[in-house]
Amino acid sequence: MQTTQTIKWYKKWWGISLIIIFILFLMFGIYFIYLVRKIQKEMQINELNPQTLLTPSSVYEKSKNKILIEGQNNYWTGSIDPKIVIVEFADFSCPLCKNSFSKIRTISLKYKDNIKIIFRDFPIHENSINLALAGRCAGEQGLFWQMHDKLFQSQGDLTSDHLVSLATQIGVDAKKFNDCLNSQKYLTSIKKDFHDGELLGVKGTPTWFINGQKIEGDISFLNYQLSSINF
Repeated sequence: MQTTQTIKWYKKWWGISLIIIFILFLMFGIYFIYLVRKIQKEMQINELNPQTLLTPSSVYEKSKNKILIEGQNNYWTGSIDPKIVIVEFADFSCPLCKNSFSKIRTISLKYKDNIKIIFRDFPIHENSINLALAGRCAGEQGLFWQMHDKLFQSQGDLTSDHLVSLATQIGVDAKKFNDCLNSQKYLTSIKKDFHDGELLGVKGTPTWFINGQKIEGDISFLNYQLSSINF
């Protein structure tokens, strides 16, 4: 007499499908928990008490590191008499800097009467020095911030020809720009930024100094904290 062997549920097609779905949900859950903990950790590291953004300004003004942090003759935007000074050490080839640039530009427009934002070069990627030179050569014609935005928006393999093309899109005189780029006339200034960054303990980009307080990486939290301040 022949007996019929019962196939166990986890060997059937629907059983296998359930197991696969369960494993996928488990993996998603683990990844979600990891992301939440990572964000919480970053917030604990980076978060500043909203009121301390304002209170140390007088102390910062007298700080011996103020000139080292801000540098001299660097491009800035915002208030001439700010309550908060934000200094960014950045690299035009840095993906994290690209993610941050639109956020900091939004802040610069929203709080332009109370905040001053200073940009400093910290080129650590391949071809970064050439991009930093491009920013300064556009700045020579009064168009640094327009070129700043273009360089981040067009981040990638930017040759000298591409840089000239971007510059002309924002109204730069191509010949003057190209001559400036080829001469590397601002290389010493870029190296000075980099050297100052090293002295301040900058290890990567973006690195921020908010009224002298060092913050590394993403600053998504900053816009929320600024909104809670009564300037």
